[in-house]
Amino acid sequence: MKNSTRIIYFTLLLITSFSYGQNLPKFVHVKGGTFTMGDERGLGNKDQRPTHKVRVKGFNMSQTEVTVAQYRYYCDATGTAMPKAPSWGWQNNHPIVNVSWNDAIKYANWLSNKLDQRVRLPYEAEWEFAARGGKKAKGYKYSGANNIADVSWYDENSDKKTRAVAGKKANELGIYDMSGNAFEWCMDTYAGDYYANSPNRNPTGATKGDARVIRGGGWHLNATFCSVAFRYGSNFDGELYDYFGFRVVSTKK
Repeated sequence: MKNSTRIIYFTLLLITSFSYGQNLPKFVHVKGGTFTMGDERGLGNKDQRPTHKVRVKGFNMSQTEVTVAQYRYYCDATGTAMPKAPSWGWQNNHPIVNVSWNDAIKYANWLSNKLDQRVRLPYEAEWEFAARGGKKAKGYKYSGANNIADVSWYDENSDKKTRAVAGKKANELGIYDMSGNAFEWCMDTYAGDYYANSPNRNPTGATKGDARVIRGGGWHLNATFCSVAFRYGSNFDGELYDYFGFRVVSTKK
């Protein structure tokens, strides 16, 4: 291969690699394990109790929330309209917002075909296990620290908008923004009393209900809502807010 040809080849390879990293999520492997799920500090709402032991299988979780650039790439590829822009406008490296649970599911299904893997939203137990740091957990209140400002964009530091993903410290697994920035949709149907009846292996949520679990707090909320144990239920289709986003997990087909 001539030098000029070699330079062109490696330049194209570099551009392709950068584009892939920008347009598709990067994943972190989370080894399976057992943890105590729920509000072990006794500070949260009733739906965070009772605490209970849960075992989850291993999975891969996106290192950041799905970004505006990544969601736009999907929209361009499928002819899907972008959501309504938030008041601060679209920023490529910010989390996508104003998406419903159904919107997130459609993105995950598309990504499954794109990557030839099973891609979906995380189940609530997977989300909390990863937020706590998985098998590397150090017992933090927030995802990666006890001092929320180290790891989170929330009401006291966000300037009333989302912020660039991975702008704060990662948690023990190298995953970013699981406390604050944008709320994150989960697969599960929400029930306030689910923890009293949850199976102890790979729970997948309530069998009945008209809301889906959403986790992690957001840029407009105080620290209470950004803890690793906080959970909330929201209408899966009709609720679109500029603080609702998502991340994805992948497993082998």
